[in-house]
Amino acid sequence: LEDDPSSISVNSSKSLVVLDLSWNSLSSVPRWILSLHGLVSIDLGFNSLKGPIPYYFGNFSFLEVLDLSGNHLNSSVPNSLYSLKHLRYLDLSINEIEQDISEILQTYLSLAQNKISGPIPLSIGELSSLKLFDVSENQLSGTFPPSLGQLSNLETLRFGHNLLEGVVLETHFSNLTRLTTLKASQNMLRFESNSSWIPPFQCQTIELGQWHLGPKFPHWLKFQKNLSILDISNAGISDSVPTWFLNLSPQFKYVNLSYNQLAGGISYLNVRDSVDLSSNRFTGPLPRVFPTLQFLILSNNLFSGSLFELVCHSSSRERMEVLFIDKNLLTGEIPDCWNQLERLTFLNLGNNNLTGKIPPSLGRTGLDWLNLRNNSMFGELPSTLQNLTNLSILDLSENHFSGNIPTWIGDKLSTLMILSLRSNNFDGQIPHKICDLQYLQNLDLSRNNILGAIPKCFSNLSAMAHRSYDNNYSYDWGGTTTLIYLSALLVLKGREDEYSSILGLVTSMDLSANSLTGEIPKEIGILVELRSLNLSGNLLTGNIPNEIGNMELMESLDLSMNQLNGEIPPSLSNLNFLNHFNVSYNNLTGQ
Repeated sequence: LEDDPSSISVNSSKSLVVLDLSWNSLSSVPRWILSLHGLVSIDLGFNSLKGPIPYYFGNFSFLEVLDLSGNHLNSSVPNSLYSLKHLRYLDLSINEIEQDISEILQTYLSLAQNKISGPIPLSIGELSSLKLFDVSENQLSGTFPPSLGQLSNLETLRFGHNLLEGVVLETHFSNLTRLTTLKASQNMLRFESNSSWIPPFQCQTIELGQWHLGPKFPHWLKFQKNLSILDISNAGISDSVPTWFLNLSPQFKYVNLSYNQLAGGISYLNVRDSVDLSSNRFTGPLPRVFPTLQFLILSNNLFSGSLFELVCHSSSRERMEVLFIDKNLLTGEIPDCWNQLERLTFLNLGNNNLTGKIPPSLGRTGLDWLNLRNNSMFGELPSTLQNLTNLSILDLSENHFSGNIPTWIGDKLSTLMILSLRSNNFDGQIPHKICDLQYLQNLDLSRNNILGAIPKCFSNLSAMAHRSYDNNYSYDWGGTTTLIYLSALLVLKGREDEYSSILGLVTSMDLSANSLTGEIPKEIGILVELRSLNLSGNLLTGNIPNEIGNMELMESLDLSMNQLNGEIPPSLSNLNFLNHFNVSYNNLTGQ
């Protein structure tokens, strides 16, 4: 349905009570709607409506449901809507409404994802029939009003991603006996409860990430028998996980305890879909997990021992998609039994104490991302890795891998965006097949034993010559988003930075600390999207090519410790963003 209202007509009808024009391309509300005086429900959600909410919606005196979500409506809610005595559902979510909330809140509302400001009014407690209250992702400030606890019919309460602060007490929930969904993460609230408190509700979803719930593990969760989704991340909890929590019933599908100070061991995780225990102080061997688990994120803890039990001896791992155990104390070899993890997409075992060779069976998974950075692994790269044709990131840096850089990296891994083989023992020349990687944004071959010339065909690296690609992957579990940032270690401006969400903004090439010879090819000037180029610590000769002056987005350029001669080309004055420039220890002349 296109947005030419004049081409549409509907005969005035007293019998028409439901009108659904959602998910079209309307840029304005068709005027013929005005003749449909008997409408009880109007759905104009997810069109392209712009400007203020039309005042004439207030003329539909029988209206019970009005859905204007997913448009570009702005300004304020017209007073005419407040005269709709039968209105029980008003959805204005995902718009651009800017207004104080106390001017809006009259009835059953969803106001999520707008720009609504001000405190939640005390009068909220007067809406005794309210079943859903959703003001998430706005700019609400002030405290969490106790009057919310008087809404005995409330089933869904969502006010996450706002600016609320202060103390929340048990009394705030005193009459919420029907509450099944509580989504309130990303505020600055502190919950103070007695250790013997038993909540009056039985929730299926509780999200209180970034609240202050600690230092003790919340004992009141013990009485939540229907819980399926739990997020108490970054909640100031410095305790061990109690036994009763580890014996959760298998309806649990998402648990996020990340960014606390939780300690002790975890023997078994009875969670069906997704677990995030990252950035805590858990110790001991890796936990056993539920057979259907898809996400297991254990990064930045003190887990020790072998991977063998988790990967090889567990029950079926067919559904596992994400396995992050980086920044722990794992030892031993990576076992060669990855065949059963055919759906595995992201594997991060970086920053451990793993040894041995890369097992061939890793090449029989469906990996998009493989990170084995900063371990003690060795040997040549197994040819089975060329089967990972969907690989976007390959980070094998800071190990002891050896041999030539395989040509199949450029031939078979055609979707690579990041290739880091930094700080290994690779030798031989840079294979020209690398030049075929048109999506490559970050190439790091530094600190190896690589010989020969810099390939002129580097000019074919399209992503370094054109706008970078976004590389954030987002998964959604029951409304809870787990962002998996594809991070890689880049050496930039003389220091090591771990780039996460901004990777799409940083394109770099680092070939430093090798034994590269010959001249810097002028073709490298075609890579105008490069922000960082490091060729230091090689045996490069000849002049600095004038074409480097074309790389106007360059922020860091290091050509030091080579055998370059001639003058510094004046074209480098075009590099207006350059803040790190090093050409020391060469044979350059001029002023």
